[in-house]
Amino acid sequence: MRTDSSPGTLPAREHLPAATAGTPVLDVVIPVYNEEKDLQPCVRRLHDHLARTFPYPFRITIADNASTDATPMVARRLADRIPEVTSFRLEQKGRGRALRTVWSASDAPVLAYMDVDLSTDLNALLPLVAPLISGHSDLAIGSRLARSSRVVRGPKREFISRAYNLILRGSLQARFSDAQCGFKAIRRDVAQVLLPLVEDTGWFFDTEMLVLAERAGLRIHEVPVDWVDDPDSTVHIVKTATDDLRGVWRVGRALATGSLPLDRLTRPFGDDPRDRDLTDVPGGLARQLVGFCVVGALSTLFYLLLYSGFRLFAGSQTANALALLVSAVANTAANRRLTFGVRGRSGAVRHQAQGLVVFGIGLALTSGSLAALDAANSDPAHSTELAVLIAANLAATVLRFLLFRAWVFPDRREPTTYDGPAHGGPAHDGTVHGGTAYDGPAQDGPAHDHMTFATKAYGTYGTHNTHDSRAFDGTWRDATLRLSPVRPHDTDPGDAR
Repeated sequence: MRTDSSPGTLPAREHLPAATAGTPVLDVVIPVYNEEKDLQPCVRRLHDHLARTFPYPFRITIADNASTDATPMVARRLADRIPEVTSFRLEQKGRGRALRTVWSASDAPVLAYMDVDLSTDLNALLPLVAPLISGHSDLAIGSRLARSSRVVRGPKREFISRAYNLILRGSLQARFSDAQCGFKAIRRDVAQVLLPLVEDTGWFFDTEMLVLAERAGLRIHEVPVDWVDDPDSTVHIVKTATDDLRGVWRVGRALATGSLPLDRLTRPFGDDPRDRDLTDVPGGLARQLVGFCVVGALSTLFYLLLYSGFRLFAGSQTANALALLVSAVANTAANRRLTFGVRGRSGAVRHQAQGLVVFGIGLALTSGSLAALDAANSDPAHSTELAVLIAANLAATVLRFLLFRAWVFPDRREPTTYDGPAHGGPAHDGTVHGGTAYDGPAQDGPAHDHMTFATKAYGTYGTHNTHDSRAFDGTWRDATLRLSPVRPHDTDPGDAR
C-alpha cells in the first residue's frame, strides 16, 4: 500500500454534493470572435442537448473576444431569451484570456468549454464531466487521437496535430494524447489554484494548463470523441504553431529550472483512512528506492567508464578518486531532482557539499578495497580491480542512500507560509488551503491568493469574488465591461489572437 500521502494544497477529491437551487453544476463556456452566423445555432443546439440529457443544472456562457461584428448583439439576445445562457464581453482577444476570465468568476463546481463550431459530437459531453462530478479526476479532455475516436479532417490538419503532440511528448514529456481539442473540463477548486500559474492568453493556454496539471500529479481523464473538421475555421495555423512552439520553450525552461510552485496542486493519496494512519513507514520509500537504483546503476556505469579512462594515464588510486568525484557530483544532482523531487536552485550548493561528504565515505570504502587488493596481489588484473570496485560500490551505495534520505534530502513536511506578492498583486492573506497557509513565496516561485485570484492575480475583473454565487446575476454583464487587466501581456496591442 502506498503511504506517501502528503496533504498538499488541494483537499481530497470528493463527489460533488447535490446542487442548491439556482446554482449550476456545469458551466460551459463558448469563446467566440466574429461568429454572428454560427453563434445562435450553436448555442441553441447545445442548450437543447443539455436540457434533454444532462441530469444537473447547467449554464452556457458566451465569452465574446472583442468581436467587431454583430456577435455581441446575438449573444445578448440569446441571454435574454434563454434563462440558462449568459453573455460575457471582453475588450481584448485571446481564447485563453476568455477562458481564464470566465472560469475565474464562475460559481459552478465544474467548468468546461467547447468551440463554437461544435466539431465534437455532444454525446461526449456527459462522459467528459462525469469523472469530475464523481471526484475521480481533476481535468478531462476530449481526444481525437484515441484509437476509438472517429475523426474527419484533411491531411494537413491531421499532420499538424500529430506533429504537435509528438513535440509535446518529446520536449515536455506530456502523456496526454491531444492538447488542442476544443473540448475540455476542469473542477473549479483545481482551476482556482492552477489558473494563476498559466501565463498564455491565446491558443497555447490549453497545452500549458495540461502540462502543469500533469507535472503536479493531477489526474487527467481522456474521452475518445467523434470529431468533424470545420472547413471555415478562422484559426491562423502558421501563427498559432509559432506561438505554441514559443510556449513550449517557455514552459520547458520553467520546468527545468523549478520556478513553478507545482506543490500547491498536490492532493492527498486516495480517500481510504488506512492510507494515512501508517506512521511507522516512511512516505515515498518504494518510489525513492526505485529512483535511487536507476540513478545508481547509471552512475556506476559512468564511474566505471571514467575509471577506465583515467587509468590509462594514472594509478589506480588517482583514477578511482577522480572518477568517483566526477560521478558523485552527477549522482547528487540526479538524485536531488529525480529521486527526492527537489526543484529549483535553492540549497543546491549545500546539497552538493553534503554529497561530497558522502563521496568521501564512498572513497574510503573503495580506496580501502583497492589497497587490500594491492596488498594481496601486487599486479592484479584490470577485471579483478573492476570486480572489487563493484562490490565496494554496492556497499557504498546502500550507505549513500541512507545518508541521502536521512541527512542530505530529509523529508520535511511542515506547513509553508507565503507572504510575497502575487504576480505584482497584493500580499496573501494567509488563507489556509488543505492545511497549508500561504503568506509568501516558496520554491523560488511567486505566491498566489487562491481565494480571490480573479482580482488579485490578474487585475480587476468587475468587482466579484470568485466564491460569490451572485457572479452571474444581472450585474455580471455590466461588471465585465469594466475589465482592466494588469498583466503586461494582457495589454499587448500586437496580440492578434
